[in-house]
Amino acid sequence: MKSLVAVAVALLSPLTMPSAGAQTFPDKAIHIIVPFTAGSATDVVARAVAASMSKSLGQPVIVENKPGAGGTIGAAQVAKAPPDGYLLLANSSAHTVNPSIYPNLSYDTLKDLQAVTLLAQLPNIMVASPARGWKTAADYVKAAKAEPGKLTYASAGTGSGTHMNAEKFKVSADVETVHVPYRGTPEALSDTMNGRTDIFFAPVIAALPMVRDGRVVALAAGSEKRSSVLPDVPTTQEAGFKDSAYDFWSGLFAPAGTPPTVIAKLNAEVRKALDAPEVKDRLAALGTDAAPTTPEAFAAQVARELKDNAELVRKAGIKVQ
Repeated sequence: MKSLVAVAVALLSPLTMPSAGAQTFPDKAIHIIVPFTAGSATDVVARAVAASMSKSLGQPVIVENKPGAGGTIGAAQVAKAPPDGYLLLANSSAHTVNPSIYPNLSYDTLKDLQAVTLLAQLPNIMVASPARGWKTAADYVKAAKAEPGKLTYASAGTGSGTHMNAEKFKVSADVETVHVPYRGTPEALSDTMNGRTDIFFAPVIAALPMVRDGRVVALAAGSEKRSSVLPDVPTTQEAGFKDSAYDFWSGLFAPAGTPPTVIAKLNAEVRKALDAPEVKDRLAALGTDAAPTTPEAFAAQVARELKDNAELVRKAGIKVQ
């Protein structure tokens, strides 16, 4: 009888018991891939969270930038990594757009990457160079309608949250304007500030210093509600452009198959980091709302947005340039 019990336990243990590695997680450095350039909104959030996690876990949590192809290069690297929790992905809402614009992805967004938690909601701000003379979103639309096909809008890359926000606005405003994709947020914001592109739906994290010192003008907030750090700037919907708001976020993912105990540990540690005073204060000062969720809630959100964004991509005729 004892031998039968021993055999049964041996057979069931891989399925019902956490591995030794999961039980001791983490016992070495954790790496977080940010598939965008340094200084991007997702990068700023990831670094703030990683620094706090390092202190709590007693292990280095290292952020690495692997930009390119709308974030798909970095995402593919994590999707193919060992499912042990030591290589993670901090991605933006572009994660739920890419399957609709990159038909030959080397990974499956739902099957190969496992949701850990939403990190933060990051409002976008529609900005322009002061030289344009525009004060409101309506001013830009008026100029765009006067010269169809001439005005431009920058983005941090095709399919990025900054791009999708602009596309929702473009559809709502019914204007003919030209998309100019950049490698990342810093480049797009710099060229908009200098007047090389007309507007940019910049993450408030990046835009705020430039708005405050007058290098760019905030025309509207692209989110559902006004930014807490720019409360006098109306949303595009308040400005009369129905259904123009876009939910821009950053979130954390792990390779599919990562043990549930590791996912739970990561989720708890991220929640602890986002609740740390130094992280809360930093994000709040940048107009960003910490928004931790359960893995299940975040996974459901990703699945829902994959469908919604597929429809937006179809309606707007978005293609990789």
